[in-house]
Amino acid sequence: MTQQASQAPAPVAQTQAQAPAKVKKVDVLKSVMNAPSVMEQFQNALSKNAPAFIASVIDLYNTDSKLQLCEPKAVVMEALKAAVLKLPINKALGYAYIIPFNNSKKDERGNWTKVMEPSFQLGYKGYIQLAMRTGQYRTLNADMVYEGELRKVNKLTGEIAFDGEKVSDKVIGYFCYFELLNGFSKTLYMTVEQMATHAKRYSKGLKAETTIESLMNLANLPVAADSKTVGWMGNFHGMALKTVIRILLSKYGYLSIEMQQAFADDSDGDSRDDLIHEHGNTQVIDLGNVQYEDVTDQQPAQAVAGATEPDPGY
Repeated sequence: MTQQASQAPAPVAQTQAQAPAKVKKVDVLKSVMNAPSVMEQFQNALSKNAPAFIASVIDLYNTDSKLQLCEPKAVVMEALKAAVLKLPINKALGYAYIIPFNNSKKDERGNWTKVMEPSFQLGYKGYIQLAMRTGQYRTLNADMVYEGELRKVNKLTGEIAFDGEKVSDKVIGYFCYFELLNGFSKTLYMTVEQMATHAKRYSKGLKAETTIESLMNLANLPVAADSKTVGWMGNFHGMALKTVIRILLSKYGYLSIEMQQAFADDSDGDSRDDLIHEHGNTQVIDLGNVQYEDVTDQQPAQAVAGATEPDPGY
């Protein structure tokens, strides 16, 4: 047997460089959240409840394919906003959400490109919860108004009578009412058309071609304000309730420091810029000096098409 024949060829695995293992983005998120400086901020905000909250963030990220297109560090920053307010981000509870938006950003060369970015948003239950914590509200209520129930609106005093008799299941508007312990009370009522106009004007999650008429048609859908979905297209009634609560409380309600923080952080708030200017010294969450293991995701970037509206499932 010749020397050439006696030498067996080396296995292919030994002759080629081993390909780098693909890293899941959820592992990158875990790496960020396990950083001591980040963990400390969660513990300062939530104390013994921090581990459960962190687990919920990981579960949310792991089960939301669009949120996985966002930078993990940015997702953690938005989650910290909910942690500071001590509000869960479980979609089933409806207190707060982290919503991915497909925003337009300029790259280093000055060209516009689409980038998926997470945004913290409060649900209407979150606003109610924060108001209850102040201990200043005797009554706080928000609901749909059905055809026949609205009887009288006193423009001078702001008093609204909803003691008419309901004649159908058609929603004609939404209201919020509160009374403080000192006796001060206020009511806000918005028609479906006013609500649709408001959504069209302020919501960054609506497509440009969305019309006020198409939004008004959403009010004809069955009432499910506690749905797990988020956004005007996915849950018009829930967003409408949140809107009347937010507008009324921001103008006339008792706002604790915690509530001022919530109004400033809520990315869907129409009066966000005014509240930030008025209540500027809110808590700043700084992740600039976070130390964590930098892991490169080898998976090709997924193309994201469409406008800035989140999926109807949100």
